[in-house]
Amino acid sequence: MAIRTLAVAAMLVVTGFSAPAAFAEKYASIVIDKDTNEVLHARNADDPRYPASLTKVMTLYMLFDAINAGDVSLDEKLTVSRFAASQAPSNLKLKPGSTISVSDAIGALVTKSANDVAVVVAERLGGSESRFAQLMTVKAKSLGMQNTRFVNASGLPDDRQITTARDLAILAEAMIDDHGESYHHFSRPRFTWAGKTYKNHNELLDTVDGVDGIKTGYTRASGFNLMTSAKRDGHRIVAIMLGGSTSKSRNAHVEALVEAAFKSYELPADPMDPSRRLQIAFSEFNTTTVNPNGAAVPMLNGKPLGALQPTTTTLRGLTAVPKTPEPKVEQTVEVAEVAMEPDEETAEDASEILMADAGQTADETVEFEQGDATPTSFVGATVVIPAGRPAFTVGEYEARQFGN
Repeated sequence: MAIRTLAVAAMLVVTGFSAPAAFAEKYASIVIDKDTNEVLHARNADDPRYPASLTKVMTLYMLFDAINAGDVSLDEKLTVSRFAASQAPSNLKLKPGSTISVSDAIGALVTKSANDVAVVVAERLGGSESRFAQLMTVKAKSLGMQNTRFVNASGLPDDRQITTARDLAILAEAMIDDHGESYHHFSRPRFTWAGKTYKNHNELLDTVDGVDGIKTGYTRASGFNLMTSAKRDGHRIVAIMLGGSTSKSRNAHVEALVEAAFKSYELPADPMDPSRRLQIAFSEFNTTTVNPNGAAVPMLNGKPLGALQPTTTTLRGLTAVPKTPEPKVEQTVEVAEVAMEPDEETAEDASEILMADAGQTADETVEFEQGDATPTSFVGATVVIPAGRPAFTVGEYEARQFGN
């Protein structure tokens, strides 16, 4: 059961994350040894945060529950309602009345992070998305996620939908333990639908040894989030980071957390100070700086946007180490190069944020990790509920989870 048994049970009073929130307030991280339950590193791990598309890990957990229970099959066709089709990007642009198989729904959620598909699944399992969100919250509590509340199945912005880094680590562990036979979906490199192929947003799958899952997420309110797990030399770790300023800085930060975790296993244990090896392995993350949450500050090439200097840095944690400044005569040229660097990933991040600020357009050409827009309201509209009863009612689910 590992970290689930250590879930924080204290009630958190959430006063809200009303914009404009400081980027540093979004940052949180935790790294655990899944097998021994040891917390290797934690920062702001119990502070309330927005999960963004990490929400879909719970949606998939519920879907895998239903598949294992025999309530849903992989080849079942799920009908798309008008409400599901109305969801903001990221989406597959599904049409009302069309269908998608459960197997394709899994692929779309893992790779494309499709919000319309999340609602399709929610309506199949709960009858409506709001009702399904109640089931998600009940399930979360039963797993030990005491500080998590879901109000939608996608992670689209809602101030009421909150979690913590520690709770998300519990969810990652539960997915691996309870649905190990389905965990392989999270390492899927790509998904094809309607002639288009979508690449998995989790780039650590290709770049970091041992990483085999699981999910990215992004909204303006949350910042760039990542839940990942890696296995090396008989050790499996789970790492959560929330609140990155770009996907690039988030990926570099989580990679550094993963490498520090595996480095800690190579260090000799100190009988007089068992925590010493972790202090050494994670030393770069524990350094007190003017801004200890540097990884969550708006960055450009490793420098805070508000204090851009004509030097370059390496962002591998919470602190940046500047190089020796170039002679003043070259400063203007170097700053221009920093601002204009043709970094494809940085450009994509900027496009995501700018498109989200502007809202949906008729021609959505930008790929989102998680669209940041208010879902269209269909008050009074007829929502098409797929044929067949929901897999379970709220009461049945509570009874199943808690033995009532």
